[in-house]
Amino acid sequence: MIAPTSPSHRRRVGSVRPSHLMFTAGVGSLVDLPNFAVLVRGLDDWSYDNIEWEPLAEPRLLEAVRRTTRNHNVTQLRPAPWMDGLDTDPNGPAARVGVPTVPFPAWLRCTACNTLAALDTTWWTFENAQPRRPDLARFFHTSCPSKRKKPLAVTARFLLACTDGHLDEFPYQWFVHQGAPCAETTHPTLRMEDHGGNQGANVSIQCTNCHATRNMNQATGERGLAELPRCRGRHPHLGTFAATGCKEQPRLVVVGASNQWFARTLTALAVPATGQSALAAKVEQLWDKLQKIKNPDHLDLLWDESAYITLHQWEQAEVYEAIAVHRAELEATDNGGSPQQPTAIDLLTPEWEIFTTPNPPDSTADFTLRRDAKGVPETLSGIFSDIAQVERLREVRALTGFTRLDAPDPDEPDLVSLVELARDTPTWVPASEVRGEGIFLRVSEPLLADWHEHVANSEPALAHQTAYKYFRHRRYSDRIKRDDFDLMAGWPGLRYIALHTLSHLLIRTIALECGYGSASLSERIYAGTDEDPRSGILIYTAVPDAEGTLGGLVALAEAHSWERIVRRAWKDALRCSSDPLCAERLPHHGADFLHGAACHACMFVSETTCERGNRFLDRRFIVPIGDDHKLALIPGIG
Repeated sequence: MIAPTSPSHRRRVGSVRPSHLMFTAGVGSLVDLPNFAVLVRGLDDWSYDNIEWEPLAEPRLLEAVRRTTRNHNVTQLRPAPWMDGLDTDPNGPAARVGVPTVPFPAWLRCTACNTLAALDTTWWTFENAQPRRPDLARFFHTSCPSKRKKPLAVTARFLLACTDGHLDEFPYQWFVHQGAPCAETTHPTLRMEDHGGNQGANVSIQCTNCHATRNMNQATGERGLAELPRCRGRHPHLGTFAATGCKEQPRLVVVGASNQWFARTLTALAVPATGQSALAAKVEQLWDKLQKIKNPDHLDLLWDESAYITLHQWEQAEVYEAIAVHRAELEATDNGGSPQQPTAIDLLTPEWEIFTTPNPPDSTADFTLRRDAKGVPETLSGIFSDIAQVERLREVRALTGFTRLDAPDPDEPDLVSLVELARDTPTWVPASEVRGEGIFLRVSEPLLADWHEHVANSEPALAHQTAYKYFRHRRYSDRIKRDDFDLMAGWPGLRYIALHTLSHLLIRTIALECGYGSASLSERIYAGTDEDPRSGILIYTAVPDAEGTLGGLVALAEAHSWERIVRRAWKDALRCSSDPLCAERLPHHGADFLHGAACHACMFVSETTCERGNRFLDRRFIVPIGDDHKLALIPGIG
């Protein structure tokens, strides 16, 4: 829910899903509404007063947030503020609860007379009279000379942004007068002539007082850098300016541009540690509440409270013993000092261990894992060593910061400037959770190891590595300020490329049969390292509603269905409608892509599905295509 913070604009103006606040429109981002744009404010302005809410419990993710942000004051993963009752009473208390925003950019253009002016002038009036239709919220020109009744005023869609994460209004007056004041008046009136949308060549700025005119294309591209003022170091979501200014040159961006905001998120599956019982897993999940219980009497006093109802299936003595064990484990870790280190925490290893354990843990509301009694179909036994049905899973996502113009690098986060979410040191970060189901696959380790040994020095394998070096150098060459910069840092390895490609082939086939849209599926690849090789793929649903738990995905992991899925995926991978161009493609020097024989027609999936943005894919490493069939991990299916 979007609720502007300006005193005169308190009504709801739109709504987004919790996951939208994690990946698309979180703190510091612009949300392009039908008639104007708003900016999501920082965490200091979020309010949880007079509403009931619970932090999201996921200790592993919380610890990862602390280490990644180097902020050990973070104690909570909070969902977005929300209150039920909006549908029944759109004017009630629920209408005043939501994520705070502010209109931004704060320059508007009248669609009737093209007047361009700042929002804080008296020329504009805000209208949001229908609580059930927040999409009709709008600004209009109060005294338009066109005589049209309440002509719509829309956002002037140009902004300035820099790679240090600053965002600012476009200086229209400075731009049209080329940095000088207007020769006729101190407060000139401007017009924006928009002849074809957001393209700079079709938009001109005019001063009605001195008749100066300038086209917006003079502010675009590399040549436009010299026409723009220096960056003021503004963070509008925090209402602050950098105390020392900013040395980066701002660039022109347009509202709605995909590079104005990149989220830096962490995600973890809520899985119990290997060998834990359902009670131990529940204690870990509820630790924020249970950590204050120091003796059995405390537990007896709190036993009947609603927060502890889920523990009533066990005896109090059992629960207290599990609490004591969990506290001892945490204290032992604290004494070792590891949580105080600003190093990343491994979120994938506990998941890999629980998926590969021969004895799955007891079923819980958050996690249920089982295997078909028939095991892996005989015809696929040489390809997969294990297939598991994840009937229940819970994924928690946390937003730790964001960048502008440049996407964050998960392997070297210091290379891109991360913008803070709050003015003061926050004690919480925004988070969301989704529930779903999935299929875990373990590729035969002997098969994958033999394949890796065979293709490691092949021409396609070396081409992928060379392309990765070129990609890293091209992306970061202008900001590398140290001699030990490793061009191969973050290289996922050939095992990852093979597993990732196989995952995409299966996802595209599964989406045709499981009943879910392909964008509702996600992947997690467990490729490990050279020292700890792994061979796992998790394909799961990750949507915030009931669609994620229909059961249609795990049903495909039954032996009789899975063989059909794999055969179809393998057969479809042999041919692409873009062949032979696709089949012959390899990443090469000068090309800005990191995939081989892969394209939208045969391999690519939606951005919400792929964990690496459709990079590190190559069909030739899975099925026999092209001239060298020995590169295929799966040359045929018995």
